[in-house]
Amino acid sequence: MIEKITVAAIQTSFSEDKAANIARVADLVREAADSGAQIILPPELFEGYYFCREEKEQFFDWAHPLEGHPTIARFQELARELGVVVPVSFFEKAGQVYYNSVAIVDATGSVLGTYRKSHIPDGPGYEEKFYFRPGNTGFRVWQTRFGSIGVGICWDQWFPESARAMVLMGADLLLYPTAIGSEPEDPRLNTKDPWQRVMLGHAVANIVPVVAANRIGSEGDQTFYGHSFLANHLGDKVAELGSSEEGIICAAFDLGEIARTRASFGFFRDRRPELYRELVTTDAIL
Repeated sequence: MIEKITVAAIQTSFSEDKAANIARVADLVREAADSGAQIILPPELFEGYYFCREEKEQFFDWAHPLEGHPTIARFQELARELGVVVPVSFFEKAGQVYYNSVAIVDATGSVLGTYRKSHIPDGPGYEEKFYFRPGNTGFRVWQTRFGSIGVGICWDQWFPESARAMVLMGADLLLYPTAIGSEPEDPRLNTKDPWQRVMLGHAVANIVPVVAANRIGSEGDQTFYGHSFLANHLGDKVAELGSSEEGIICAAFDLGEIARTRASFGFFRDRRPELYRELVTTDAIL
């Protein structure tokens, strides 16, 4: 088992030029690999603008099935060439329904499987329920060449249940591709700090490193605030980009040391699942 791994997050802006967006992310994956990264996380839906800002039926044309997906195929080739793991976010068409999905591309270039976003937001600037069916994969963990990873997508990152479930399933790392920024209906609201804090809480509560990759730039009436970061298993931010920086950040983690720390803290030893009935109901039963 590989115990020491290096992880990277990518942050950049996106345009209407799909080919240019994909090429830019591919270049940043290569840059991260050259810096020693073994698991490299691009942002959510990086093929283009965050189209979910508004409800327009023509955007359904942007979706493609997993099988034969040209962008995923490109990153399979790149992952194989560089020997790195790349979770690839994509707009998935599956029969007559659509999902916000991630394909987990291992260092061999093979697709280990997909995760479909479980929690779908619905609000001004984030009209995802118009496009996406709630995911039916459940939370998943994949054994890659460089360790077991759990991947949630954007809105999933606000839910402690998803982080806990993935670590219970054996995740060594939690990764969150993201598209988040300003709130069109409330310009005074800046969620950057709460957004980071909730994931830092997941790191602490589960003794697990967390990786978040966000986009930057203005798209219509939204500005995406970046601040992609890497946190260690104690919730310390060990690398972070700013609100307008394009590029990569990397950090190394010792999975053996983290596993020993997790065991010594006793959070999983002292769990009381029999007392958590309310967590699997839509309304608490008193």
